[in-house]
Amino acid sequence: MTDDLERLANGVLWPGFFGTTAPQWLRDELSDGLAGVVYFGQNVSDELSALSADILAANPDALIGIDEEGGSVTRLESASGSTVPGAAQLGLLDDLVASERTGAELARRVRAVGANVVLGPVADVNTDPRNPVIGVRAFGDDPDLVSRHVVATIDGLQDAAVAACVKHFPGHGDTHLDSHHALPEITLDVDDIERVHLAPFRAAVEAGVDAVMTAHIVVPAWGEQPATLNPRVLGMLRDWGYDGVIITDALDMAAIRETVGLGGGAALALAAGADLLCIGNPTNPGDAALPDQDERDFRAARDGIVAALRDGSLPRERVEEAAARVATLAAKLRAAAAGAEEAEEAFDAADIVRRVLTVSGEAPRASDLAVIDARRRSTLAVDSAGSYVAAALAGDGVRVRLDVAAAPIDDQDRVLDEMRAAAGTTVLLIDRPDTDDAQRALVERAAVRDAGAVVVNVGLPAVRPLPLPVVEVAAASRLGAQLAREALLGRFPVSQRTPRAG
Repeated sequence: MTDDLERLANGVLWPGFFGTTAPQWLRDELSDGLAGVVYFGQNVSDELSALSADILAANPDALIGIDEEGGSVTRLESASGSTVPGAAQLGLLDDLVASERTGAELARRVRAVGANVVLGPVADVNTDPRNPVIGVRAFGDDPDLVSRHVVATIDGLQDAAVAACVKHFPGHGDTHLDSHHALPEITLDVDDIERVHLAPFRAAVEAGVDAVMTAHIVVPAWGEQPATLNPRVLGMLRDWGYDGVIITDALDMAAIRETVGLGGGAALALAAGADLLCIGNPTNPGDAALPDQDERDFRAARDGIVAALRDGSLPRERVEEAAARVATLAAKLRAAAAGAEEAEEAFDAADIVRRVLTVSGEAPRASDLAVIDARRRSTLAVDSAGSYVAAALAGDGVRVRLDVAAAPIDDQDRVLDEMRAAAGTTVLLIDRPDTDDAQRALVERAAVRDAGAVVVNVGLPAVRPLPLPVVEVAAASRLGAQLAREALLGRFPVSQRTPRAG
């Protein structure tokens, strides 16, 4: 049985865990007031609804969150790839009805498995094309466009009795480092940050968003601490009149774990104004993860809070305020779910993505596709470099993975020649045509060796022209890959696109 301070801390903690069933330690903590859980790919199975029911039996007010953005980021379809449009696709289409209906579809899928919080939409304005962790997860690089699609998606989610959590405040779009592995710094002029990067978050607050997730980024003009631990940054939200839940990005990310640690980060985040602490995914350490890494991480975070409460560095009133906000959201969602009705409006995800696909140059009318998957590796946030994208694109054709960052040029050329000799049209699957010199060099050499080859780009649309025809998909998803395949097989017409020079 937890003591008084541990129970208070439980009310602001949101851990991940191992397995497709709830471990006993998690059930015990839920019964003692744990705020809820966050689902990751390792928790998803055909029995996910039963898992949610088990969690809610232990704590009927549990918040069950999931990163279900659509496009390149999915947990529900982590094994096979998303069948929902992604943010960049919706931004390129710029159809607010499509974005709202996508939000409603995400809510429907999440509610169907018993979850009630979607960690999205992404409200970052992706102004740095090198960004390794946002990219096509953002609606675009224009603050007005991002703002209107963030609001439309929030409306779709929250009208369907699911909480939306916009991320990553105050904006992760102008970084070229991944905060899972480092501590990014934003050195833009403050006026630019406020005009560009804060605009979608202001719009989300004005639209009544239920939750806002922090970013582990440093803005030197606002202090040396990352936003998650910075009272000046989090205080902006309250100054705007926002009284919803401020959720931290995962505290197990290197930007926190390797600086102040999980326990110290938990206490500092609460002191800075955060309300719900996402502890993170216990599988993130990879082979270094211990069998009880989930419980260890949870207890490290809670111990840090309790120690700070006991030594007075963290006022009890601050934690009580945070826990009250979490409880208010839980009560709101419970009441909304009781009165919610399933939307009857049909949702045609394929139609949305078909309208987004474009081609530059004249793509060959293929009968079989031989796919060279030359994309970058997965990140901890975006696990879409798995085989399902290439598999959906290749169908029954040949496919090979080629790590252009590591493979010698001779080996790359050998693969190009072997694929040219195989049956079908050679397809180069890439995701960073403007920022990855190795991917671009592969395409340039392929153009010399195989004039009939074609490129499928699932990253940000190319700005600099490439020497081969390019099908732009703007999401590393199963749905996007399937439709790119259909386009190359001539099953529907694709609009022409002309990249900007320079």
